[in-house]
Amino acid sequence: MQAEAVFPATPKKAGMYESFYLRAVAPGEPVGVWVRCTVHKRPDERARGSVWCTVFDARKGRPWMHKLTSEGLSAPSDAWIAIDDSRLGDGYAEGKCGGARWSLRIKAPEPELRHLPSGWMYRARLPRTKLTSPSPSAIFDGTFALPDGRTLELDGWRGMVGHNWGAEHAERWIWLHGVGFAEEESAWLDVALGRIKVAGRLTPWVANGALGLAGERYRIGGLGARGLRVQESTEGCMLSMPGPKGLRVEAHVRVPSASSAGWRYADPDGGEHEVANCSVARVELDVALPGAGAPRRLTSEHGGAYELGMRAGEAHGVEIAPFGDG
Repeated sequence: MQAEAVFPATPKKAGMYESFYLRAVAPGEPVGVWVRCTVHKRPDERARGSVWCTVFDARKGRPWMHKLTSEGLSAPSDAWIAIDDSRLGDGYAEGKCGGARWSLRIKAPEPELRHLPSGWMYRARLPRTKLTSPSPSAIFDGTFALPDGRTLELDGWRGMVGHNWGAEHAERWIWLHGVGFAEEESAWLDVALGRIKVAGRLTPWVANGALGLAGERYRIGGLGARGLRVQESTEGCMLSMPGPKGLRVEAHVRVPSASSAGWRYADPDGGEHEVANCSVARVELDVALPGAGAPRRLTSEHGGAYELGMRAGEAHGVEIAPFGDG
């Protein structure tokens, strides 16, 4: 898994954020974990790190959530990021947050996914958010102990490892990740969609990502892709996403009732977004491959991660956790 922390080389005068994260979902029940190790730095201030921990169980409704913020932030030689006792690196994650403890081993059968289609876009000022998935389809083993005494045994749980960074969040965004498809166990989807403000106006949606299917990787979206259609709410979404040579992926996502985690994300300039994330969502894909005839359907009952980010203050119906950011 190729990844490297950006924050150690950020000039003191600059503001930025960075996030390394993982999600894993049980194969036979709607239970999942989502852990983020993040950096937040305002201009001319010292960077601080936070560990965010969410455990989903759609049978119980609202997820268990906690967050720890510390100045004990580093990028050691054996990990991408470390915050106090929590570390996330190539092939492993370990840590603790709010009484939860985890020790995970991560296998990465798929190489890194770079969502942005050109290398220069990772060096340019725009887009102001950069993202990659060091492992767009990962396999997790290990333990995740909860404060109530339960211990989740991760034995071949599927998921992903992600990395993003930038000077500010998009004005509005969707992140969709899918694994655990009944029709093909190794299939996966990892796509991010965003809208930004330019000269005070909100741009159309732009999608970037990929679909992994039958050992092939199919790129989705891009700046020049036409025909992208988006209907979204915190309860789910419908996406119709184009790709090269006539590829089209239609995604229908449904969030189980009251199962979303609500978080507050801060921009380095002081602005705030609110985020609804459900990592046990139902995902149904209709995939039209170039030259393959009728679309192929893929279904995952609870293997989807669906995140919707929006400006703070918008009415969305998801309770936001009582943890500040920034």
